[in-house]
Amino acid sequence: MTAPRITVNGTEAPISPAAPHTTVLDFLRERGLTGTKEGCAEGECGACAVLVARPGTNEPTDWVAVNACLLPAAALDGQEVVTSEGLATAGTPGTLHPVQEEMAVRGGSQCGYCTPGFVCSMAAEYYRPDRCAHPDPAEGADPEHGPNGFDLHALSGNLCRCTGYRPIRDASFAVGAPADEDPLARRRAQSPPAPVATEYVRDGSAFLRRNTLGETLRLLRERPDAVVVAGSTDWGVEVNIRSRRADCVIAVDRLPELRELRVGSDAVEIGAALTLTEIERRLDGRVPLLAELFPQFASRLIRNGATLGGNLGTGSPIGDSPPVLLALEASVVLADADGERQVPLAEYFTGYRQSVRRPGELIRAVRLPLPLSPVVAFHKIAKRRFDDISSVAVAFALDVEDGIVRKARIGLGGVAATPIRALTTEEALEGRPWTAETVDAAARVLRAEGTPLNDQRASAAYRSAMLGQSLLKLYAQTTEAVSS
Repeated sequence: MTAPRITVNGTEAPISPAAPHTTVLDFLRERGLTGTKEGCAEGECGACAVLVARPGTNEPTDWVAVNACLLPAAALDGQEVVTSEGLATAGTPGTLHPVQEEMAVRGGSQCGYCTPGFVCSMAAEYYRPDRCAHPDPAEGADPEHGPNGFDLHALSGNLCRCTGYRPIRDASFAVGAPADEDPLARRRAQSPPAPVATEYVRDGSAFLRRNTLGETLRLLRERPDAVVVAGSTDWGVEVNIRSRRADCVIAVDRLPELRELRVGSDAVEIGAALTLTEIERRLDGRVPLLAELFPQFASRLIRNGATLGGNLGTGSPIGDSPPVLLALEASVVLADADGERQVPLAEYFTGYRQSVRRPGELIRAVRLPLPLSPVVAFHKIAKRRFDDISSVAVAFALDVEDGIVRKARIGLGGVAATPIRALTTEEALEGRPWTAETVDAAARVLRAEGTPLNDQRASAAYRSAMLGQSLLKLYAQTTEAVSS
């Protein structure tokens, strides 16, 4: 193994002497690249955004925006990073990058603190290969997509405290297509950096990455106390906000065995280390309930790093994916050095942030049985429309045939110590007509599911009320769809 290094703006830089827990943000700033800012240290403001070359969906390489405040620098060993400073020098020397130029001429930068992060998120969308023209929003089209195909959701993880969103939107909708000679656009046609094995040990702490799943599982058997990370969107917060440190961190995000997505005749199998953005783009709507989840899961910056394996591995009762996966009757494939076992997700959680996963095991994949139920919805109740933690999350998957509910699966988050299935409500619906009377009665049952608590996000009474209201909303949506 060679000494860990990162290619930053075209130049290799050694990670040493940084500690293994040092974030990409601190690593860059210590090298004078101070355009990358720390705002929240939790991945919620986007001031730290940078571009990373990752395996592409429509091209060999995609430029992906990520939160530099969450990723350990060692996690980018062997990879390529571009900062806001690198964007400025990617084209003609002495000129601004096109997204920087539009931000400047349209007044998108006020105090300037957030601007480099916005620029990096904008650049990731600027270089998205499948970005194409949309109807002008002024003509009644989707106001969140510009006539140039720019998706404003690309900026959902970036916060402007000066409330300068209108000129930032104008700048986003004004950028054209990359020029043929643009070096970052040309870079997309080449393969991304291959994953490298990493063994970075300093001051008694270690950051380790192996090339294969087998090697990783043997390492995990030797170090069952190790923290396993993929996108580090949860562990990064623990490091920054709670000053958590680990003697050993094992990275699994680039393991090929955890990055497969297979659609078979009886199941969809999703690798545990695929990012949510990769899953969304590769499935392309083939699992409608997941398609409803993705836009409501944190922000694009987080989805570019977060994984289903990580979301289930943390065991949080307010994670957004478990209610959806429960409604889809998902199973998790757990692997250790001795083999694999498959556990229904409904049996996976055993307590607050606890599961049946044993020391030395990790989640290899998530399996969704086919066929899928046709009536689905994901309702996330939160204080903000996007990039917020759920007060309550409810996922529905129903089979309604000839006006009768043949099958009902309902996943709940935020109303108990673990994500749960609403079993009593499912029973109240199955075998009964899909009518207002049935739904009203089942909604009263749903309000009593779980053991909701009072906390800073919502009261127990509010959470219970929202459970019942979500079923009424689903019924209203389905009857409206049928009538139209």
